[in-house]
This record gives sequence, structure tokens and C-alpha cells, in this order.
Amino acid sequence: MVSRLVKRCSLVLFLWVLVGLALLNLRGITESILLHPPGSRLLLHNLSPSSNPSDPSSIFMQLPPNVDPSKVDVENAMYSELERKLPSLPLVYLNKHKINNVFQKNESCARFPSLYDIEFNNIYWQSLSTSNGTFYLYSAYYDVRKMSKIGPAVRILAMINRIEPTIKTHCQFWFENKKEPVFVKVMEYKYIWYKKWGNYKQGIFQPYLIACQIPEHYHSQIPLSVSIVEKVCDNATNNLRVVYNKPPKKGGFAVCVKGLDFLYTDLSVRMVEWIELLGLLGAEKIFFYELQTHPNISKMLKYYQERGKVDVTPLTLPGNQPNIPGFQHMYLSKKINHKRQNELIPYNDCLYRNLYSYEYIALLDIDEVIMPVKSSSWRELMDTVLVKARQIKNETRASYNVRNVYFLDDLLHSHGWFKDIPQYMHMLQHVYRSKNYTKPNMYIKCFHNPERALILHNHFPLACLGSTCTTYPIETSDAQLQHYRADCVKTLKKSCTEFRQNSILDTTIWKFKDVLISKTTEALLNLGYFPNYNEIK
Repeated sequence: MVSRLVKRCSLVLFLWVLVGLALLNLRGITESILLHPPGSRLLLHNLSPSSNPSDPSSIFMQLPPNVDPSKVDVENAMYSELERKLPSLPLVYLNKHKINNVFQKNESCARFPSLYDIEFNNIYWQSLSTSNGTFYLYSAYYDVRKMSKIGPAVRILAMINRIEPTIKTHCQFWFENKKEPVFVKVMEYKYIWYKKWGNYKQGIFQPYLIACQIPEHYHSQIPLSVSIVEKVCDNATNNLRVVYNKPPKKGGFAVCVKGLDFLYTDLSVRMVEWIELLGLLGAEKIFFYELQTHPNISKMLKYYQERGKVDVTPLTLPGNQPNIPGFQHMYLSKKINHKRQNELIPYNDCLYRNLYSYEYIALLDIDEVIMPVKSSSWRELMDTVLVKARQIKNETRASYNVRNVYFLDDLLHSHGWFKDIPQYMHMLQHVYRSKNYTKPNMYIKCFHNPERALILHNHFPLACLGSTCTTYPIETSDAQLQHYRADCVKTLKKSCTEFRQNSILDTTIWKFKDVLISKTTEALLNLGYFPNYNEIK
């Protein structure tokens, strides 16, 4: 009897031990799931203690893959991606109902190119191969400015591997609700460069503004798109959306920035200060073009784009020029004239995208600021300047230029940091400048008048509507171009010694000190540049 009772107790005890072990094992699995990420060895071992960790099929038998469960309308997603990534693509390609219709002169002449007929180059360019040269087309724009002698027209930015192209080409205009194209001869190739600057040889891609007049019968209509072909009836290998941005109300000031090439250099903090300062001065939007940038710069630009303060357009180099990160930077550093010629495309694209949107457009680098000396905004400055300009000649100028003066980095070193200004505020800290300005019309920057400017260079208009490119030099007592650099440009090496030896304190920028520090610091905080802020607080 006693032995039977002992056996029963032993059995109960044995069962409790088994239950306890099972519970411990379950607890271990739960803890592993909580403490270890999916796929870790500990979790997999606990889930399958008898499996062989080196055998993937055995290990993952009990783990479902983490697949995105959301349902996507693939077709609409593709159209949205096309519209976002290819702004020069005509919207008709994004309408699946219209694109199936047939547009052509006849079966053997000028068929509307399908999406797959277009020859894309380096993502953002479209091409045309002719019997005498290759065209890389960037974008097309509707121009109905009053001072244009050719009347309503479409202008197209392109790079062509010819100087003074002689090839006869034609525009095929495509209008809403019209099955056939409208043909016109290309009227002119406007060279966006001076041959005395170099690179004036066949085979090198040169920047041009191509113009096609719109026939009088169609003056009341805006073309949906345009193709350039060699012969009238050719089936096009390109088709550009005609850009016509005309808001209900024109803004004041916009800033255009050439293709950013800062892959390895993190200038994001300095750019935050610069963007905030331009906003205080009156820039309503800054238009950036992005070649290759450091991840922090890309993150910062996205931050401001989401807030409507900047617009960022990805950019590539056309043709056989390199677009591989790093290699592209080497190329642009060594081939200076190639670099400068390529820069003219985004500058002029920015002008033509905003022909009717702003009163003034300034082309600035991220180390430059047009600084009013007496006034506190660009609007107040221009109100003063226009009065003075009209006293000399009562006409609207094509541009209003500001003289350059250097705020070199090392001019601060002998004076030390200003204790009441954060050291990351580069411009607020660097208030020692060269006493002398660079010579008039040398290294200037301008407020350009979009009603008059036809093609723009970094420093001044190369061609204008009307008789000549009239410019008004803004007096240095009213404004100056504050240029923040480590050194002078190479062409000013001799003068740079004199600039350094004769420096003065110029605290004009300090009129914005408190608000600029506040806005810059807030943006840097939002961007996560102060990770220990909460601990300090």
C-alpha cells in the first residue's frame, strides 16, 4: 500500500516537473521574441531546439517571411512615378485613355511618338540624332512675353555637339484635341556661351536655346508638347511637355542654385543658415538642382522642401559625360569649362520655369548673399534702387547688379570667436571682410528681370529681349554681394593678398542676428543635429 502511494506521488511529481519545464521553455521563447530581432540565432534555436542551425530550411520552417501586405494599384503607381521622376514628359503619357489614340499627319508622316519611341538619355534628357550632330533636349517652355519680337513661341533648352549648328530642323507641335501635328521650322539656335571663354570646338556639347514660333492661327492655344525632328515627316524620338507656369499672382523674389556637387562634403549646417537668411531677406522660394550630395544635405533639402521653402530638381549630365558618383565630381573639377557650360542648363531652366511667377530672379551660390546695407529686405532695397535707376533712365532694366566683396575664412582667426553667437553660425561669425570690392562688373550677381532676360549666365544676362541687356549697378552703399570663401577665385590670386592685408569689420548681417540664430537652431534641432538636447535640457 505504501509502495503504491509512493509510486503515485512520484508520478504526480514527475508530471509537475514536465509541466514546469514546458512553462520555462515557453517563457524562454517569449523572452527571445521580445529581446531578439527576427532571424537571430537565439530565437531560431528556441523555436526549433531539435533543428540544425546550419540548415536554413530547417531553421526557417516555423518563421513566415515579413512580406509587405499592402495592396498597390501598380498601373497608377507607375504613372505617378513617371510624373514625379520625368517632369519633361507630356502629361498625355500619364493618361491611359488618351495614349491609346492615334495622332499623326498620316500613316507615313509624323506619328505621335509612343512612350517607348522616346530616346531617353541619362534619365532626364531626350535625344535627336541628325545627319550633322546630336541633340540632347532638356525641357521646353511657352514664351508669350510682350517684348519678344518673334511673338508666341516655344523655347527649348538643349546641349548640341556642334558650334553654330547649320542643320535644318523642325518643330512638331501637338495641341489639345488635334490629331495632326503643326509643323514649323526651327527659327534660331541661341548660343548660351561666349566663344572667347574656350571649349569652342566641334564635338563638345554646347548649351543652346532653340526657338520655334507658334503659327498665328494657333496663338490662342498652348501646345501640349513639342518634338524636334530633322525632316518634317520624321517620326520623332523626343517629345517634351511645354511648361507654362502662371500663378494667379506673381511673387517677389526667387533664387536659383546650380547643380549641387557636394558628395563628400557635408555643408548642411552652413546651408541651413544660408536658407534661413535668404528667407528673412525676402526669397519666397529657392530652386536647387541636385547632382550628387552628401546624405545630410539631401536630408536637409527634403526637410525644407516639405515646408515649401525650396524646390529640388534631380539633375544629370547629358551624353557620354559621367554620372557615376565620385567620377562625376572628378570630371567637373578637372574640366572647368565643361562644368560651366553644363551649369547654364539649370540656370536657364530655372528662369523659364519661373518666367511668370516672380518679379526678380537671382542666381546665387550657397556661399553668396545679396546683402542690403541700409534696408532690411530685398523689397525695401529694390524700392530704393528703382527710384535711383529711373532718375538716370526711365526704363525697366534687364538686371540690377551687386558688387562682390570677400568675407574670407581666415580673416576671423586673428580676432577669435564671438561669444554670444554659436560657432556653427558661419556667416554671423565671419564679419571681417576685405576693405576693397572686386572691380565693377567683375564677379557680380544680379536681380534679373524675367520680362527682359532671354538667356542667363552665372554673373549676368547673355541676351535680352528688347534692344540691349541694360543693367543697373546698385551702389555699394545700398547693397553688396557678401561672398564667404576660404580663398579668392583662382583668377584673383594676385589681388587676394591685398584683400587679406586690408580688412575691416562689417557687421551688416548682425541686424538679423537674433532671429537668424533662433531659426537656424530650430531647424537643426528638428533635423536631429543636437542628439543630446533632451539630456542637457
